[in-house]
Amino acid sequence: MYRSGLSTILASRLSYTLSKDKPLSVKEILKGYYSMQATSGATKSWTGSTLYHELQGTLDGARQSGTFKAERVITSPQGSKVNVEGTSSSVLNFCANNYLGLANHPKVVEAAKRALDTRGFGLASVRFICGTQDIHKELEKKVTDFHGTEDTIVFPSCFDANAGFFEAILGPEDAVISDELNHASIIDGIRLCKAQRLRYKHMDMEDLAGKLEQAQKARIRLIATDGVFSMDGDIAPMQEICRLAEKYDAFIFVDECHSTGFLGRKGTGTAEHWNVSSDRIICINSTLGKALGGATGGFSTGKKLIVDVLRQKARPYLFSNTLAPSVAAASITVFDILSSKEGEELREKLWKNTVHFRSRMEQAGFDVRGGVHGPPIVPVMLGDAALASRMADEMLNEFGIYVIGFSYPVVPQGRARIRVQLSAAHSTDDIDKLVDAFISLGTRHNILTRNKL
Repeated sequence: MYRSGLSTILASRLSYTLSKDKPLSVKEILKGYYSMQATSGATKSWTGSTLYHELQGTLDGARQSGTFKAERVITSPQGSKVNVEGTSSSVLNFCANNYLGLANHPKVVEAAKRALDTRGFGLASVRFICGTQDIHKELEKKVTDFHGTEDTIVFPSCFDANAGFFEAILGPEDAVISDELNHASIIDGIRLCKAQRLRYKHMDMEDLAGKLEQAQKARIRLIATDGVFSMDGDIAPMQEICRLAEKYDAFIFVDECHSTGFLGRKGTGTAEHWNVSSDRIICINSTLGKALGGATGGFSTGKKLIVDVLRQKARPYLFSNTLAPSVAAASITVFDILSSKEGEELREKLWKNTVHFRSRMEQAGFDVRGGVHGPPIVPVMLGDAALASRMADEMLNEFGIYVIGFSYPVVPQGRARIRVQLSAAHSTDDIDKLVDAFISLGTRHNILTRNKL
């Protein structure tokens, strides 16, 4: 249509130009073309269209149900305390993925600054053309050594890593068996591949066994699971998953985004937490955007053959710009910290903070998933979406505490919650202030007398 319309207008303008003493410029010719395009569209206005009203209805429905998500604006670096637009002083932050407090760590920031001077701002390229620097290869080596795997490939994000994995590795003759509460990026990645898809009930090993039995005719069987589930804070039962993988000749894919850096003695994730070592785990995907500094970037680490195939076939890797040099350099420093005494101390502090918060909340009578010894993702169950949103606002406006209410479609209907995330950067006093605020609002809204969800 563009070529046809442009040809018509150019032909008419050329005819007009030849009949006049003063020719029209190219600019004048194109101006006439775009003017014609602007006036030749549909007569119905945007605000009168069916699409407009459908989308407006979607937003109105979200506002009425309490599921509309408004973005608060932070005007400071990420940390245990942040400045939020519209507040007069800093507020306590209990909703960041900054588990180890590394998002604004001086060593990490300094490494990023140095890389800007030595490697530049960006590479304006994908990895296989001219987007691989020495620091990208160094980072991949650091990740490999940290996890004790064979090789690693870095992506722009873990969402990209998950989007690229399944399509590249599995075919229509294969089957992927996925936990029903897996992260959206795993679900979307599986949708992109042509393998048979089966879902098992959340962490239900009997149901997983049944699905593996159903998939016995498949060429390859792959179990896909989160290591730590981001909304419920559950830790996948890796011993039993590995046992079933062995029994049914299946392989395992694990997303460790909410565990890398702090779960397990060295912080390598779920398998280490459960003291499991299995050749069935062929790939671990994780992120640089949570405990590992909180910027951008993700990775797949595992069998070298898997990584080699991903470099050739994973579409988000092949068609997305490479990780910015400053992020790559800063992430190298993060892995150095994780493997040091400082890293050990940060993990110990995080778990101490987690036990303290969980213990006090359970003693107060709140419905907290995972019990006293659960991970630093702590869902405080409320049920009602509007209540979760209102309480989060009251926390900020009355107590200077930044938390977020989560509701459908992020979590199932009727299971709204405020998700608290602890950090090694929090003090005991910070946590006590949070618990006291919960008790005050819990009493106001009669939450402590309700049955657990």
